[in-house]
Amino acid sequence: MAISGALWVAAGADTKARNIKPTDPAIPHGSIIGLALHPSNTKGRGKWVLRYVSPVTGKRRNAGLGTYPDVGIAEVGKQASAMRTALAEGKDPLEEKAKVEVAPKIPTFKQAAETLHKDLLPGWKNPKHGQQWINTLVEYVFPKLGPKLLPDIQPGDVAEVLKPIWLTKAETASRVKQRVHAVMAWGWAHGHCQSNPVDVVTHLLAQQPGKALRTQHHPAMPWRDVPTFVQQHLRAGNRPEVSRTLLEFVILTACRSGEARGMTWDEVDFKNAIWTVPAERMKAKMSHRVPLAPRALEILEGQKDQHETLVFPSVRDQVELSDMALTSLLRRLKAHSDIPGRVATAHGFRSSFRDWCSEKGYSRDLAERSLAHTIKDPAHAPLFELAKARGSGGQR
Repeated sequence: MAISGALWVAAGADTKARNIKPTDPAIPHGSIIGLALHPSNTKGRGKWVLRYVSPVTGKRRNAGLGTYPDVGIAEVGKQASAMRTALAEGKDPLEEKAKVEVAPKIPTFKQAAETLHKDLLPGWKNPKHGQQWINTLVEYVFPKLGPKLLPDIQPGDVAEVLKPIWLTKAETASRVKQRVHAVMAWGWAHGHCQSNPVDVVTHLLAQQPGKALRTQHHPAMPWRDVPTFVQQHLRAGNRPEVSRTLLEFVILTACRSGEARGMTWDEVDFKNAIWTVPAERMKAKMSHRVPLAPRALEILEGQKDQHETLVFPSVRDQVELSDMALTSLLRRLKAHSDIPGRVATAHGFRSSFRDWCSEKGYSRDLAERSLAHTIKDPAHAPLFELAKARGSGGQR
């Protein structure tokens, strides 16, 4: 068997091919069984066809191998020879070609990550969280893994990405690891790889310090100091300022500042003294009912006529206050905290409230429900008793 068609050329077949006319019969290649040049409507041009019997279906088939002279005798000989080899192995070359054509294109890590990010983006409550998700991959992962095809990524590759930050930036490294895992899981689910290398990568990394040692809580004001702070800096007699009013309301309700900043009048039931935060504005995506103590209601009454929709609008622009409004206020007031050298944060007052609950003997589940934390026991808790107690700044 000739591989390059040399025998055919030696017999002058190349001259025959150049002179083939539309009325001529097909010219056999001579070196490869079933391969022939069929004439076209133009002299000197034709189509290469390999005829064979499929070992899969037992039917006769014609495989087109291109046109002459675009595909020369030597090149078509190589193609046809490879197809004959496949036939000898019991494969139908046309079916094998079809499998390759319909097989999904394997993406690189960067392509897979961008696709997954696009799919996940609508589900994030805050668009900034979605941006942070992809930014960590751009910064830490794409430089090394971005161009690699998913099935080519090994545990060692992932370890090399994580090692530089695994101990020095433990929290960031853990998030990066989770996101790489999500991308590889997406690839596995779509048939692009057969395993997830992140599942075993910790065997190649040093042990991180415990999360309890790594986590630093929000600076919080000791609960015993809160009543004095409220009286001296937030109550009547001080310069009117929406951020001061908002902060007192946040302290009284132990809510997250974002929940209060986005509070609207239609969420307030003055008759029953209940503020219902809708699920879409809650971190846990579950609506949260907040009993309103007398002082909280008094604050709300004082905010009426400020804005048609928002309860605590910015004075100048009449929009929702930014997340820096309370932070800036606390810095100006130099609000002390339980961490030396750190100013108390708005979120830290939730911790102050939690400590007050423990000191006053309120149950853990009751306190956690008041903070809108998920608890194991779904039974309703008597929140109104706690609400009445926390409504008095002097007792907090």
